Amino acid sequence: MTDALSTPPEGLIGGYQGGSSVVKILIVVFSSIALYNAIELVILIFLTFNRYSGLYFWTMLISDVLGVIPHAIGYLLEFFAIGPIWLAVTLSTIGFYAMVPGQSVVLYSRLHLVVQNQKLLRRILYLIIVDAVILLIPTTVLTYSTVYVGTDPIIRGYNVMERMQLAWFCAQEILISGIYICETVKLLRLRPEKDPQRHKTMYELITINIIIILLDVALLSLEYSGFYTLQTTLKAAVYSIKLKLEFGVLRKLVSLVHTHPTESSSTEHEEFPNFVDPEQITGDITHATPVTERNRPVYPWAAISMDSLASSDRRLRQSQETRPP
Repeated sequence: MTDALSTPPEGLIGGYQGGSSVVKILIVVFSSIALYNAIELVILIFLTFNRYSGLYFWTMLISDVLGVIPHAIGYLLEFFAIGPIWLAVTLSTIGFYAMVPGQSVVLYSRLHLVVQNQKLLRRILYLIIVDAVILLIPTTVLTYSTVYVGTDPIIRGYNVMERMQLAWFCAQEILISGIYICETVKLLRLRPEKDPQRHKTMYELITINIIIILLDVALLSLEYSGFYTLQTTLKAAVYSIKLKLEFGVLRKLVSLVHTHPTESSSTEHEEFPNFVDPEQITGDITHATPVTERNRPVYPWAAISMDSLASSDRRLRQSQETRPP
């Protein structure tokens, strides 16, 4: 471990020097997947959202355009020694800033749909901000210092900090996804009717969040196994997949309040990929409920405009809340 910490990661300086054709092919494949997904996501974002505003919309767009794309291009230039090193490092650094902390903000921006505890939401937001400041600034300084100075203490510091920040951001995303899963289960227990479709939706929603967690674990495994080159290029592909899964999360979440047993399947939007249902995303899902509206008895998902929510369910919920113990 000592030797590994005192040596710059392979590919960071002078490009990838290994002779493995498999590694070079994987670098290109992972980067191509990331760039393809990123371009597709830009199209999907503008086709899916009715209003181009709100925290969720902008974090999705920024994490994709300023995150995944520069990150993938930067490491392609870096590992194949194309162009000046400062350009490659700057692109990859900007991409990391927008992509990794940006993913945490994306997760946070939809958390209010299932969490009504404002103190918890504020604490998560503070956690994201503090972690970004504490981890990004030292890592950036150590990255440029490793490239242009390269003394043994700096290299050791970079190797330690790079591993630590990846583990910390992964833990942060796992925490937010875990809260989302727990609160979704609690939410569904408020309406325990035997509806197979709702149970199926619950399992699908939880499965998507579990996949996000497993992708983080895969990145951590590569990082601590010493595969720096593969980990950094796979990272852009993984985060592009996470962003695509966000559309699945939205669709499943919205369907929880839109689904009725008598509804028939619609084929009006077959031109969209199967994980996007643009007709379902009809309201502003990007902001928590205003303070002035919190006194009204509403469902935890009331931030969404759901015209199809049955009025009988609303009256039942209100009567239960006003019933004396």
